[in-house]
Amino acid sequence: MRHSIGCHDFDSLLTQKENTVRKYPKDSPQAAARIVALTIISDGDVNNAEFALLDRLAVHEQLGLDRDALHDVFDTLCADLLSSNQLAWADVCPVDAYTLEQILHEIDDPALRRKVLGLCVKLAEVDGHVAEGESIVLAAAAEHWARLPDPSTAP
Repeated sequence: MRHSIGCHDFDSLLTQKENTVRKYPKDSPQAAARIVALTIISDGDVNNAEFALLDRLAVHEQLGLDRDALHDVFDTLCADLLSSNQLAWADVCPVDAYTLEQILHEIDDPALRRKVLGLCVKLAEVDGHVAEGESIVLAAAAEHWARLPDPSTAP
């Protein structure tokens, strides 16, 4: 299955004030799963190898979800992106910079950040090529989470 998924111009949306996707509780399994889902759809080529790796790695279990709940997160993400006109079926990356920042901001726990980023890297590399959209999501996660203080070291 091949889909081309597009992204609005990042710079023009950095000042957007309203989140265009639903919010999940901080560090929830759904918040973590949404980042995994975003990585998978961000290259516009959702393929069987990615879903096979999801199963092989038991990503749903690693994130504290059952398989159906993980698929529900995928469906919900796509519905949110469609309803906010962020899926344009062209170019790269299906979300604007503001939305990506808000999605990443839902993960505070450093161990969960590392787990999610590790899973996302594996999924991005499964086809032997990290596409531009995948690279955008991975780089944004690494950069965003590096800027956040580690709550476990707070006074």
